[in-house]
Amino acid sequence: MVACIGLVQPKFAHNVGAAIRAASCFGAQSVVYTGDRFDIESLSRLPREERMKGYADVHWSQIPLNRIATSDKKLVPVAIELVPGSQNLATFEHPEHAIYIFGPEDGSLPRGVRTVCHRFVTIPSFHCTNLAAAIYITLYDRTVKRAAAGLEELPSIEEEARGWWHSPSMERQ
Repeated sequence: MVACIGLVQPKFAHNVGAAIRAASCFGAQSVVYTGDRFDIESLSRLPREERMKGYADVHWSQIPLNRIATSDKKLVPVAIELVPGSQNLATFEHPEHAIYIFGPEDGSLPRGVRTVCHRFVTIPSFHCTNLAAAIYITLYDRTVKRAAAGLEELPSIEEEARGWWHSPSMERQ
């Protein structure tokens, strides 16, 4: 399985960090983003996300807009976008090798990016979700559908050393 995340003109560094965390949680290999709405060089780190163990497993980089959907020729560009005629995520069959492309928090994907996308998908909801939620929902949907089809195993938190299931206070009871 190869899945990647593409962010077009993200407005905030914390959304790039959230995308990296989602990629780490669901096994996506990379996060690429375009634009210069925030200055990555002025940050000492991305907010919160690099403290996660799985952060190092995800390659992330800033790339030019014209490369967002063509960063790897093997990847099928899938736009997660509110456009007429989009397929509902509930019935969407995820490509084996996909780059899921998300527009900016305050806008839509530019026409040039839309023209190179092979598929358009809309997340079924009563209102727009925020960028991080859209990424998590999309990757979760992919993971569950691939597991149901027998293509891969569901991720497990058994190796995670944090959380209530490993709480020393719970073990003393």
